[in-house]
Amino acid sequence: MLKTLVKKQLTEVFRGYFTDPKKNTARNKGATIALFIGFGMLMVVVLGGMFWSMASSLFAPLRDADMLWLYYTLLGSLSIFLGTFGSAFSTYQGLYLAKDNDLLLSLPIPVRTILLSRMVTVYLLGLLYSAAVSVPAVLVAWTGAPFKASAVIGGILWIVLISLAVLVLSCLLGWVVAKISLKLKNKSFVTVLISLFFLGAYYFFYFQAQQKIQILLANAADYGARIKGAAYGLYLFGRAGEGDGLPMLLVTAVFGVLAAVTYIVLSRSFLRIATATGAVSKTKYKEKTAKSKSVSSALLSKELSRFTSSANYMLNCGLGVLLLPAAGIALLWKGPMLFELMGDVFGERPGTAGAVLCMAMCFLSSMNDMATPSVSLEGKSIWIVQSLPVTAKQVLLAKLRMQLQLTVVPMLFCAVCASVVLPESVPARVLLIVFALSLVCFNATFDLALGLKWHNLSWTNEITPIKQSASVAFSIFGMWLFAMLVGGLYLLVGCRVGLAAYLVAATALNAVLAALLYRYIVRSGTK
Repeated sequence: MLKTLVKKQLTEVFRGYFTDPKKNTARNKGATIALFIGFGMLMVVVLGGMFWSMASSLFAPLRDADMLWLYYTLLGSLSIFLGTFGSAFSTYQGLYLAKDNDLLLSLPIPVRTILLSRMVTVYLLGLLYSAAVSVPAVLVAWTGAPFKASAVIGGILWIVLISLAVLVLSCLLGWVVAKISLKLKNKSFVTVLISLFFLGAYYFFYFQAQQKIQILLANAADYGARIKGAAYGLYLFGRAGEGDGLPMLLVTAVFGVLAAVTYIVLSRSFLRIATATGAVSKTKYKEKTAKSKSVSSALLSKELSRFTSSANYMLNCGLGVLLLPAAGIALLWKGPMLFELMGDVFGERPGTAGAVLCMAMCFLSSMNDMATPSVSLEGKSIWIVQSLPVTAKQVLLAKLRMQLQLTVVPMLFCAVCASVVLPESVPARVLLIVFALSLVCFNATFDLALGLKWHNLSWTNEITPIKQSASVAFSIFGMWLFAMLVGGLYLLVGCRVGLAAYLVAATALNAVLAALLYRYIVRSGTK
């Protein structure tokens, strides 16, 4: 029974590889094999190659300094982080709040078997992601040092120990998130915040990694002494990777006990959380006058509710809401230095800094494309809105207004920050803000037009129209192409007429394109 349940869990995890979500039909074997090969190439070649390079840069200096334990400690910690990061998003949903809880618990299957099958799935997913770091690290160590049987055994055991640590951390994180989510009405915001936290941590590490590695290698002895003195457990963990007998036994015993305690704790709370219905607040009825809304306001509220109720929708189509203000703050902080550097590089083409800002705003604006999948997200329930006493034009304009309202304020803030630090004339600074607002209008009409042109109403998973549709791909890459066009034309001809004149022409172009696309939406789009 355990084998069957694990197979079911893994099939759910990789459901998209076996089933076409657009047609809700099984994929042929060739397509399934091709998808798994692509996933394998991503994990082995891309991720594995990246961490192979990192491991190679760390191994030789630490080996020569006789501090291989620090090599295993650093890469082991990174592997645990990546494994937890990779499996954390599906742990709490798959472990506790799965959609088939009621069905499985109604069958003559022991609860411990259900829990164990889900923990095995969490373990395998964590092993899959953590191995992208740990396996290249072990292979680099094996090929860069003389052969020792103890080193081989230690390396294999080290990979297993990392996967156990990932299991414990993933289950703990899943338990915490499941407990919190049961007490909240809107779980989507919790998912978005956790996703953004891990995403921010990943990119912070990525951009700081090379610098930190150089500092670490230059002061390896000092850092090694600090770790050995203040965190002796990390030292033993690194020694276990080297193949030292006593640390291997001690670390294995500790990790084994932690895994056993995790299972015992989860087995006692699993049934209570899996059968919980969440917090139900008691409300006392109070008679009050209902406020009526206009048709446009009601339709806009519907679109905003749909957007804020889906973590996938917000994460994939609304990152610009956060990135645009963040870019504005970054410009206030580092803008003068950046523009000074650009002035030295493009001294013969004055105003290039403004053109680069226009490009950057185009790229950031493309991160807000919530209007693109809004038509497809109606799905098979589109007949409901079609049966209401509203016109198709009113429905489409509500989708357009949603993107405009969620983008105008962040873009305005970013543009104002950019104009404050931009070393250009006052007219050019004002025109930069006007260009940014016209860009928002063009981008919104462009996104909605694409969503109408390539709609998909037969999806079975909302991620299909949100992330895996042709309209979304054309929306993002189309705006990127437009951004490169804006910057390239300025370098070719715009620098001859000046930034202010070029911004007038670019703003006029945005307005004309937005007007043409709006006409398409309210005429052909409504039909």
